[in-house]
Amino acid sequence: MAVSQQQTDADLLRRMLAGDEEAFTALYRRRQGGVYRFALQMSGSEAVAEDVVQETFMVLMRDGGNFDSGRGSVAAYLYGIARNHVLRAFDRERALVRFDEEAEEGGELPHENLVARPDPLGDLTRAESVEKLRQAVLALPAHYREAVVLCELHEMSYVEAAEALGCAVGTVRSRLHRARAMLAEKLRGRRETAREGEAEFEEGTGAPAPGQALRTARCFA
Repeated sequence: MAVSQQQTDADLLRRMLAGDEEAFTALYRRRQGGVYRFALQMSGSEAVAEDVVQETFMVLMRDGGNFDSGRGSVAAYLYGIARNHVLRAFDRERALVRFDEEAEEGGELPHENLVARPDPLGDLTRAESVEKLRQAVLALPAHYREAVVLCELHEMSYVEAAEALGCAVGTVRSRLHRARAMLAEKLRGRRETAREGEAEFEEGTGAPAPGQALRTARCFA
């Protein structure tokens, strides 16, 4: 039986579990991009994202029979698997705080990939604004970051995100609300730092090289 674009993820998964390789290929092609982007947005590392995609679909092949359509979508199931592997990567690298429900207000350590690369241009372009936002998201504690990535960047509903994260819908809402506030504060701090750097350069105090103040501002979350 040929694979049809009209077949749902659940249909493809059922066929895959019955040994249909074409169904697995179709499901992989349909969902691997989203899983990759989720892992990249969570970790800031292409290598981690590639590993997470591989691990996620290996788990799907092995444990796909555990999927329960009554609890959520195949996409949410895949994001839940990917999330577990991203958090394991954090533990291995020892560069981010562990996911800890009891310490949501604890401090966070920056991942080595969170530091923005220098940019010789002094003007704040749209690309730089996007990069600032990306860095601000990456600097959030993992449990806030995953709520933003799933609900804001992947446009999942609270219910789907709760299924992927294994928590209550109310928890997703509260984390997303807190994450938005933290992002606003981080971005506001970046803008203030950038303005101060521009003022110093214009006044000649410290005589920073052209664009140096803006580059420095972009290096901090």
